[in-house]
Amino acid sequence: MTDKVWFITGAGGGLGHLLARDALRAGAKVVATSRTADGLAERLSAPQGRLLVLPLDVTDAGAALAAHDAAIKTFGRIDVLVNNAGRAQLGWFETIPDDDMRQQFEVNLFGAMTVARAVLPTMRRQRSGLLVTISSVNGLVSNPGGSVYSSSKFALEGWMEGLAEEIAPLGIRSLVVNPGMMRTNFLDPSRARQGNVEIADYAEAVAGFRAFITQANGAQQNDPEALSALIVAEASSAEPARRLLFGRDAHDWARAKCQQLAAEIDASRARA
Repeated sequence: MTDKVWFITGAGGGLGHLLARDALRAGAKVVATSRTADGLAERLSAPQGRLLVLPLDVTDAGAALAAHDAAIKTFGRIDVLVNNAGRAQLGWFETIPDDDMRQQFEVNLFGAMTVARAVLPTMRRQRSGLLVTISSVNGLVSNPGGSVYSSSKFALEGWMEGLAEEIAPLGIRSLVVNPGMMRTNFLDPSRARQGNVEIADYAEAVAGFRAFITQANGAQQNDPEALSALIVAEASSAEPARRLLFGRDAHDWARAKCQQLAAEIDASRARA
């Protein structure tokens, strides 16, 4: 891990902040980016010359290129890109205004694409690198109240599945991470948005879902500290996993989805 350079989006809090901290502890150099970078350098408290903190709105292509250029000017290379920045737009589809729905994709999908487009040319020149994409179990499974959030993660998964094959011949590896529900601030009302269009047909279901989110916030079963340590370990491996599901809920939901798909494939074959 020593002397590897990490470029992390959404490093201001949650899993992104833990990854920046743990990569530094492992001896890496880190470019930690966040929409609001105030105080981030002090909170990470890295040895001199090992940390570069930059403000970055991942939906701004010019800002992504500028952050990349600053990273190269400071450290000379980028070995690990972690596309972690994201937002949660929750609620029933019809209760979510169009602008909010599109913003979900701007951050979760197009933001990741924008940063990857800025960094991949450097990795191609190096003929090496690891692209870590923080998806979700909801990139594999969608549930009521998560249709818009999941759709952005499903799209992220499809993009990365194809991109991983495109960049592999150039020495660039890919790791997609699918966490279950983690004890971060992701579900805080200040971060997770709920649909605000009132529709009587959905009122009871929406109220129940909001109560579930309130109860789950801060009580999620999965430990982000453990996931961060696991990702850092995989990044230092000569042969990192291509996919990492984290948490019993993630494993159970993904396995159930695979079984459902297998049953639907068999049923479809019987009808053909």
